[in-house]
Amino acid sequence: RKNPKLKMESEIISKKVCVIGAGWAGWGAAKALIKNNCEVILIDALADPTGSEPYLTPSGKPFEVGTRGFWKDYPNIENLVEELKLNANEIFTPFTESSFYSPNGLEAKAPVFSSSNLPNLPSPLGQMFATFSNFKRLPLKDRLTLSGLLYAMLDLNRDEATFEAYDRMTAHELFIRIGMSKRLVNDFVRPTLLVGLFKNPEELSAAVAMELLYFYALAHQDSFDVRWIKKMSIAEAIINPLSKNLQKSGQIEVLGGCRAEEIHITGEDNEIEAVSYISKDGTKLKIENVDACVLAVGAKGLKQIMKASPELSKVCPQLTGAASLNGIDVISTRIWFDGFVETDTPANVFSNFDELRGAGGTFFMLDQLQNNTELWGGSLPLGSVMAADFYNAGSLLPLSNKDLINLLTVDLLPKAVPKFSSVKIVDSYVVRCPGAVSWFSPGSYALRPPLEVSGVPNLVCAGDWVKMGDREHGSKGLCQERAFVSGLEAANALARKGALGPDKMNEHEVIPIRKDEPQVVIGREVNRKVWEQLNFLGISSNWIR
Repeated sequence: RKNPKLKMESEIISKKVCVIGAGWAGWGAAKALIKNNCEVILIDALADPTGSEPYLTPSGKPFEVGTRGFWKDYPNIENLVEELKLNANEIFTPFTESSFYSPNGLEAKAPVFSSSNLPNLPSPLGQMFATFSNFKRLPLKDRLTLSGLLYAMLDLNRDEATFEAYDRMTAHELFIRIGMSKRLVNDFVRPTLLVGLFKNPEELSAAVAMELLYFYALAHQDSFDVRWIKKMSIAEAIINPLSKNLQKSGQIEVLGGCRAEEIHITGEDNEIEAVSYISKDGTKLKIENVDACVLAVGAKGLKQIMKASPELSKVCPQLTGAASLNGIDVISTRIWFDGFVETDTPANVFSNFDELRGAGGTFFMLDQLQNNTELWGGSLPLGSVMAADFYNAGSLLPLSNKDLINLLTVDLLPKAVPKFSSVKIVDSYVVRCPGAVSWFSPGSYALRPPLEVSGVPNLVCAGDWVKMGDREHGSKGLCQERAFVSGLEAANALARKGALGPDKMNEHEVIPIRKDEPQVVIGREVNRKVWEQLNFLGISSNWIR
């Protein structure tokens, strides 16, 4: 019989886990680790990763880098909001329509299925009939060329080799092979990919492009419905309540304004034993006696860490390979106008504008989504407040702030919505983020970091670019949800392999997204069986290799 006193003593032994990166992935990992009674040290270069201090412009107005939506299939983030006892109706806007604008004006609208009177039809019929009148200029014959993409989506996950073959192909090449019309690509698919995956089809993995487009074309009818933050910012509205909740445990220390540098490993079993970081004042400090580590960083952060960690680089080719990948440049802007501009929808996409120099662009009428007095920093609102983001923005980075604002207010917005010609700028702010988001380039799947790192037993990875296998729970192509799920699963992986100790093997619940509709499941299975027979006869696909 076990001594109950010994059991009690083992339960209070805290394992120290260093989580590097305080985005959705890092906070997800911290949440699951604390639930497992671990001590967490969370490191991030952002001055305040907890969201307790609002990001303000020099003139005292609120600002957020990037306007990010919350799709219908975000079950774990929705569950987090409920768990924190937050009112979802106060956190999120209703699901909203989105518009696509070209220099000729309105091109298309993405409807809201979940709150409309549209009949709920099997996928993809529901999407096709519901959006029949939403394309203002795109001919029906061009829209019908999407059918080849539907088959490719069914074929994508036939097996691992098939997925990797699609990943080596560019989305542009896939669209040509399946007969998708040039106009459909340029007017709708290209701008969708530019604002969803932040690159042009010529620079994107066909596999990852299909994972995103799947939610528009083949998932449930309402899977593409999207809503936004209703007040403040994501950090203030959700991350800050989560941070406060976790800090009540007394088991988390947040090191904001600090940059992780070297990860130290032992010479015998290659386990992580310490993490060095640069503090706010530039001092190099070291966290000793680390029991495990979660790398919740993107390609840019991983490059810096691996460069400073020669011993880890020596034994971990998976991470040096991942560090060879690149990120995508982003520019975020916000403009306060002296008058109000009404648009058909609050969320909008720029399509086919030569002035973008190959970048993707979005603009959001924040005064249609949030309280306008708060958007003006508490002062009397004079007009609309608009946030615009540029992705794949390398060709725009050299422009001055003044030129970027002029690009928006002179070359882009008045062509999309002529009413912008009648308002003037009161204030503006620009933030540049080089290499800030994940680039899913052709062939990158083989190099992307795995959830569990080979050769280093107490190291795991998290983030929207991490390969999770069957631990994805269906969150493919869903940026914020996928990142959060990866953080939960990174902590679960440490528990599962015993890296947190025999008394800390509880795994945090992860909610899978809705299962595919029966006709999609059947189509995928029929395709798989047909190809099994064809391969047996020595016949291979002429699309992929």
